Formats: sequence, structure tokens, C-alpha cells
Amino acid sequence: MNKKVYVGMSADLLHPGHINIINEAAKLGDLTVGVLTDTAIASYKRLPFMTYEQRKKVVENIKGVSKVVAQETLDYRDNLNALKPDIVVHGDDWKEGVQLKTRQQVIDTLDKWGGELVEFSYTQGISSTQLNNALSEIGTTVDVRMAMLRRLINSKPIVRILEAHNALSALIAENTQVERNGKMVSFDGVWSSSLTDATAKGKPDIEAIDITSRLNSVSDIFEVTTKPMLFDADTGGKTEHFEFTVRSLERAGVSAVVIEDKTGLKKNSLFGTDVKQTQDTIENFCDKISRGKKAQISNDFMIIARIESLILEAGMDDALTRANAYIKAGADGIMIHSRHKDPAEIIEFMSKFRAKDQSTPVVVVPTSFNSVTIEEFIEMGVNVVVTANHMLRSAYPAMLKVATSVLKNGRTLEAEPDCMSIKEILEFIPGTK
Repeated sequence: MNKKVYVGMSADLLHPGHINIINEAAKLGDLTVGVLTDTAIASYKRLPFMTYEQRKKVVENIKGVSKVVAQETLDYRDNLNALKPDIVVHGDDWKEGVQLKTRQQVIDTLDKWGGELVEFSYTQGISSTQLNNALSEIGTTVDVRMAMLRRLINSKPIVRILEAHNALSALIAENTQVERNGKMVSFDGVWSSSLTDATAKGKPDIEAIDITSRLNSVSDIFEVTTKPMLFDADTGGKTEHFEFTVRSLERAGVSAVVIEDKTGLKKNSLFGTDVKQTQDTIENFCDKISRGKKAQISNDFMIIARIESLILEAGMDDALTRANAYIKAGADGIMIHSRHKDPAEIIEFMSKFRAKDQSTPVVVVPTSFNSVTIEEFIEMGVNVVVTANHMLRSAYPAMLKVATSVLKNGRTLEAEPDCMSIKEILEFIPGTK
């Protein structure tokens, strides 16, 4: 009887290194390949370019592969205990770094039944990381970008979105990465805010910027980035106009549009009841959602209904009633908003909403209730967290400080510590060097 051999891999961008491992593993016995699911890959790096089903189909058709199974996590142990392979094959690149712990777990698990870990030399000169970086420089397509938000929501415990009001701020969202709690984390997409888009153009936040102008900003951002976008469309305007907005955003490759259930001249929600604001009827807003859904072509595009009931002090029951109605009308997700620093009403809403609906995506914008951590939002059942205006808000004081310094000192010397160096700019912008 042939020995049972197991190889785990993402298989997103196959290269000669993957083929070498598969060829060598197949020589040792009947080869089962554990293809990492989208969720498993998204837990440590960006969402894979191909879906799990696409990657599975590719690997199934590689010579030497007897069987393909899903590997649900980076941890091999569940699959190993289920399959009890005689041999696990891996490249020798995991003998150090973040995968060292996983390697030891594999060794300890195999020891239970006398299994063996076989490691082959890492193929020099090529890697999945290199290929991913190269593809990021090339860019992406409209369809791939638009579909990415749904895939992220389905694959990650929570999706992190950062406001971008121009291409430069979008590049920061695209590339910023830090280590947190032992894992590398980054932003998953960008938020096109009506507030910051208007402010960056020196206009008031009253829907004064037309859709054509805003689409120009979207185009600038998409030209230099690959991540998905949520588009803040305020009220969406008249229903007839919203239908055209949906089509325009969809053609551009935007993943989702967010519309709020208010009427009349737009006033920022954080004003609350300090200014006169009126909420649309449930019937009218449901009609707007329904007609927007009928206008779209792709199933990947999302319409997210923003509920203003808590902002306008209409009560928790009203917010929950509207959420259920909007979902029935076709909304692909809801955004619940609050202007209170205390997150109590958001926590209450999530608890009551999730008691009846565990699947509909929920988006929050914690501008006011900013003490809540990403882990606490996950615990509540939130799917998407939008950092909605901080890029512009942080840029303005920095620019004002530098401008003041130049005037005060009659030169730029004192302002230099607060400025990005020319060398950094040249290295930050793709294609400059």
C-alpha cells in the first residue's frame, strides 16, 4: 500500500516552487493537497486573487495530485488528525519566522502515529509574495475589485476600511501594515466620504459636489490602488437619480454604496437634533433601495442602508424596525450610526439585531464611540468598521502647523521635522524612481 502524503498550500498564484513541491511529494506516495480556504489566507495576508473553489480546481488538475481537501486554518492539526498521513511535505522556508510554531505542531502531531515531516529546499528566485507585489503594481480589474468586498466580509471576522479623499491618502490605506497581537494587520479597503471629499475641495458637506466630480476622485484613487471602495452617497438623492448613481458606481468598480434614510438638504449626522433633520418614511426608503437593486447589473455590487434613528433620537425599536424592512427591500447590509461617545446604544442594537439576524452584514462608523476596539466589534457581530474622516482631519492640522511655521520663522528650516522628506515621497509614489 502506498504511503499517504499531505501538502498544505494557498495555491493562489502557482509558480515553479509549488510544482516542485508537488512533484517531489507525489514520488513519496498518494498525495492529498490541503488548499487553504479564503478565510485561512485572509487571516494572515490579503484576500487571495482566486476563490477557494477556483484554486481547488487548478490543484485537482495538477499531475500527481490524488485528492484535494480544504484546510480551514493555518493550523494543520485538524486535517492531520483526520487524514493521519504517513508523510507531510513542506518547503524548508518555515524553519524560522512566523511559521516556526506551525512547523513544530506538525512534527508533534505526526509523532502520535509515527509520521514523518519531509522538507525540500525552497525554490530560489521566486515567491508568492513577490508575485503578489508585482500584481499589485499592475493593478486590478473592475469586476475583481467590485467583488472583493463581499469576499472579504465572507472571509474575515471583520473588515477594516479607511477614508481616502484623494489618491495619496488611498495609497496610505493600500500599503500601511503593522503587527498587532502577533499578527500583521492592514486596511482592507477605502471609504469615499462625502464629508472629506467636499472638504478637500473647499465645499460644505451639503451634497454640493455632484456625482461626476466625485467619480473623478474615485478614478484617481482606483488608478493607483487595488482595494475595494465603499461610497458614501448621503441620501442618494431622488430615487430616479439614485438608479443612475448605482449604474455609474457599478461601472467604475465601486463595491458598495451607502445611503442614509434622511430627506431634504443634507446635514451632517453628528449635528444630531441640534439642526433640523427629517427621516424618510420606511415605505419611501424601501422603494429607493428596491429600485436601486433593480438598476444594478452585477450581483457583487452592494447597497447598504444607513439607519439614522439613533442619531435623530427616534428610538431603538424604530432602528430595528427599519433594519428589518430595509433588508426585506433588498439592502445587502445596514449601517447603524450613533453620535454618542458611549457605545451602549450600538451594543444594544447589535445584541437585539443579531438575536434575529445572524447573516446580514452590519457596518459601523465609530467616529464618536471611538473607544471600542476591533476585538469588541467582532464580539458584537459587526462585520465592517469604517474609519471615516481621520485622514483628512489629521492632514489639516499638520499642514496648518507647517504653514504657520514658515510665516513665523521666515524660512522652512524649522518646519522640516514635520514634513515628509523628498526622498520618502519619491519612494512612496509608484513609478517615480
